[in-house]
Amino acid sequence: MVMIKAYAAFEPKGELKPFEYDPGPLANDEVEIDVSYCGICHSDVSVIDAEWGEMPYPVVAGHEVVGKIAKTGSSVSHLKIGQVVGLGWHAGYCGTCHPCQSGDNNLCGTATATIIGHYGGFAEQVRAKANSVVAIPAGIDLESAGPLFCGGVTVFNPLVQFDVKPTDKVAVIGIGGLGHMALQFLNAWGCEVTAFTSSDAKRDEALSMGAHDTLNSRDADAIAGAAGRFDFIISTVNVKLDWNLYLGTLQPKGRLHFVGATLEPLDIGVFGLIGGQRSISGSPVGSPSTMLQMLEFAKLHSIKPVIEMYEFADINEALDRVRSGKAHYRVVLKS
Repeated sequence: MVMIKAYAAFEPKGELKPFEYDPGPLANDEVEIDVSYCGICHSDVSVIDAEWGEMPYPVVAGHEVVGKIAKTGSSVSHLKIGQVVGLGWHAGYCGTCHPCQSGDNNLCGTATATIIGHYGGFAEQVRAKANSVVAIPAGIDLESAGPLFCGGVTVFNPLVQFDVKPTDKVAVIGIGGLGHMALQFLNAWGCEVTAFTSSDAKRDEALSMGAHDTLNSRDADAIAGAAGRFDFIISTVNVKLDWNLYLGTLQPKGRLHFVGATLEPLDIGVFGLIGGQRSISGSPVGSPSTMLQMLEFAKLHSIKPVIEMYEFADINEALDRVRSGKAHYRVVLKS
């Protein structure tokens, strides 16, 4: 019996402790990945701390995995042992539902979440269905690639799904783990980019990462002064804001799009939507095909997350760094 060594939480907000489990026989459609790097996303914290509701413990989090294929199931032909790959929020799709058949695997209703009811990448190895694993193109910086498989594709996916044009004026709310990548992607996409941030310290950095302008998200007058300015706004924050105020900064037919998981209901007046034929939407991570497109785009434009690196042995310190909200901007574990 070959055991997989991992770090697990055994209770909400509990310290991660060494944990071993028997993965059982490798299924025909699965691969096993030797983990080289794994990002820590705030979603890992939310699952470990049961912020989204009761979780099945022990929890082995980690869904921004970069590593090499160690084993392949008998029916896997497109991935080879030794190949460098990434694994994100999903560790498998049914492959037969309409979204899967349409290439929208990330919308599969029975997709396997990598870290909920499944052991994730805070481990020496992780298993997943081959249809959720993406080969990483040569030329991608592997140390910083992990966050691209969650945060990166989360902010890239709307550009594809909603046909954002290079001539569009786009704003990003929140310049943190997601937002700093959104600025880079949008700038390279060709858009006129504005960063909404409450931090004066982040203003210059936002400009250096692709923003053409910044607005103080705590200054209601400044926001009101941007009325009718934007075609598209991406919100990456998980806190409640005056959404009607932001809605007013959209042009007619503009869209306010959510990728940040704010837990409070949206308080939005319908006349702000009707009068300008504006839209509100949200999206999760992208499909494997979108991930590959995102990786190729990131390679072409030298886009990569800003990271802080920790050893796996320091995983609790790294996790607390993410909890603190002070990470600059993503935290990555290395084996």
